[in-house]
Amino acid sequence: MTEQVSVQSEIDITEKAIKQVKQIKEENSIPSDYALRIGVKGGGCSGMTYQLGFDGDVKDGDTIFEKDGIKIIVDGKSFFYLSGTILDFSDGLNGKGFVFNNPNATKTCGCGESFGV
Repeated sequence: MTEQVSVQSEIDITEKAIKQVKQIKEENSIPSDYALRIGVKGGGCSGMTYQLGFDGDVKDGDTIFEKDGIKIIVDGKSFFYLSGTILDFSDGLNGKGFVFNNPNATKTCGCGESFGV
């Protein structure tokens, strides 16, 4: 019998972010079976930028998570950089929007939209 080691490798989403994703889907008539696709791409002042969108297709190499009726899809390359990330939503005095709490980011820019590892 092999012992399984628990590693935080999933991407999590807070209740506040779930509520906002559901609201955006409803307000924009996005089909209920579409998932939230999270990714990264090169660019930004710190080297990489986060991407969010809705997608109805699962591609080879994608990882899928689900929480409270929200399906999250991450491509393999992005998953390497996003493993352990918590997606939150902020509507405070410093602005309104999704916030990536990424334990892999060693540097971030002032706006919080780009990061480096």
